Amino acid sequence: MKKSAPIKQAAAIPFRRNGDDLEFCLITASGSQKWTIPKGIIDPGETPDETAEKETLEEAGLRGRTKGKPIGEYTYRKWGAKLRVTVYLLEVKAQDKKWEEMKIRTRKWCSPSKARKLLAGHPGRTLVKRAAKRLEKKKA
Repeated sequence: MKKSAPIKQAAAIPFRRNGDDLEFCLITASGSQKWTIPKGIIDPGETPDETAEKETLEEAGLRGRTKGKPIGEYTYRKWGAKLRVTVYLLEVKAQDKKWEEMKIRTRKWCSPSKARKLLAGHPGRTLVKRAAKRLEKKKA
């Protein structure tokens, strides 16, 4: 039996600075109250960073741009397939009061340590720690 290539997805870890404090935005997964980060399948003709920006707007109502190279990757299984997610940092420039998926998702701004706690069991948890370190270096 031939193994199929993983389905490619892109995700974002949205961030902002609130004074001297770094904050990340998490969202709830559709249909549950588990915390996650915005992500989606990379459509034909789209780059991974474009997908990360689009999914962040659709799922969290946040407008911004990805910053730099991906912060990392993770894989998971869903729909009977393996998915590979490339994760970017996304600097938030604006936050919409209403957004496409607001009826099925909640968004929450929190400190890096709180974000890691809320992402317990999620593969993006270690990437939040890495993101905080990268952003603290840029601040210094």
